[in-house]
Amino acid sequence: LLAAPALADTPESLMRGYAEQARTTSTSYAGPSPAAGRRLFHQQPRDWNCATCHTDQPVATGRHAITGKTIAPLSPVANPERFRDAAKVEKWFRRNCNDVLARECTPAEKADVLAWLMTVKP
Repeated sequence: LLAAPALADTPESLMRGYAEQARTTSTSYAGPSPAAGRRLFHQQPRDWNCATCHTDQPVATGRHAITGKTIAPLSPVANPERFRDAAKVEKWFRRNCNDVLARECTPAEKADVLAWLMTVKP
């Protein structure tokens, strides 16, 4: 079940792996949605959202809201090194989803966010 994303080495293959996971848990899952990914990215159920650190335009350099540390652009369109290491992707999804949503993201949400990030233009 988790093997597909673990073998992925591109944003597209990660997205496909997460989408496949989502299909195994929900027969109604229609596939990655860039619109849903954009909504999730800007959703603010707590004190901050993804855009707080990654900016409203994830093709831009961000800054961590607490530490001030510079964050390279999140979009793989602007930063080709993004989403190339499945273990790092899982680590950061887990950490950031817990910070923003107070829970882990679902495979469908991860696929949606990746689908949107791959469409964002500089």
